[in-house]
Amino acid sequence: MADVLTEAFMDDPVICWLFPDPGERGRLQRHFYRPLLSHPAGEAYLAGRREGASVWLTPAAGQAPYGERPDGAGEGVDPVFGESGARLRALGRVLAERHPVHETHLYLPCMGVLRGGRGAGLGSAMLRHRLARADADGLPAYLEASSLRSRALYLRHGFDDLGAPVSAADSPLLWPMWRPRQA
Repeated sequence: MADVLTEAFMDDPVICWLFPDPGERGRLQRHFYRPLLSHPAGEAYLAGRREGASVWLTPAAGQAPYGERPDGAGEGVDPVFGESGARLRALGRVLAERHPVHETHLYLPCMGVLRGGRGAGLGSAMLRHRLARADADGLPAYLEASSLRSRALYLRHGFDDLGAPVSAADSPLLWPMWRPRQA
């Protein structure tokens, strides 16, 4: 899972901002994905021929998606991130301010498709699969799109912008998006 996500996001604008050194980006991404992949309220999926991966969390009403650390990074950012730790904290704070906590929902912190598989419908297939279960469970869904291309994909699957795009310091824009529960 971590390998697929790492490779899929190597050229993502936000990941490139978080981890600007291309030589260190892969290693730091693997550390970044570890808590998501082991999250107690999480589910991880591989898709296709291991060309796509997604991680979904289900935070309860009133609960931040990352538990006691509502910014997703906190003061205890792993020292392995070095100078990127400040960027992780800043982005985590901005995203935590916008993350809805008023009701239990499905949260997609990351979904990626390897470069060779992009545009072939794998991202749509992963979304349809998990959103069908969310619909059956009566859950709305939330995510932050990190590119215009991913935002367009999520719009096609029933997500709408949740306010204006956000950024931390000089980071690229992220688009918080919400998909209401479906009947």
